[in-house]
Amino acid sequence: MLNIENKTTLEINQKHLETIANSLTTREIDLTICYNPTIQQYNLKYRGKNSPTDVLSFPLSSDLVNSKFEHIPLGSIVISADYIIDSSETLGHELDDELSLLFIHGLLHLLGYDHEIDSGDMRAKEEALIQKFNLPNSLIVRTEKS
Repeated sequence: MLNIENKTTLEINQKHLETIANSLTTREIDLTICYNPTIQQYNLKYRGKNSPTDVLSFPLSSDLVNSKFEHIPLGSIVISADYIIDSSETLGHELDDELSLLFIHGLLHLLGYDHEIDSGDMRAKEEALIQKFNLPNSLIVRTEKS
């Protein structure tokens, strides 16, 4: 189940995000869409970085990521609407596509993937989902190119 708290004026295609989530897990996920000042506060509080960011993931517990207990929530994802808007304008694709890319990225982190330390596992999974849902380049690919 996907619970969305949209603190912005962006229109969210909840059904599409639910389809993405359900392709990876049946566990409950909370998604918050907010503006940069809010995500900057979270980034400072939880990561010690006093700047906005595109997406943050908060697993309920790393011990429970692979839990067989479907009723235990997976965690929360926070996405910046400002990043969605800026990236979609800069890269020339739809807002829904950018939101989907960031959601996939955050969801994979909730599921225990970490592109900073794995051997390309997260990138491969992200690429498979991008193809499945017909999305533009992933966050990891864009970061590697810059």
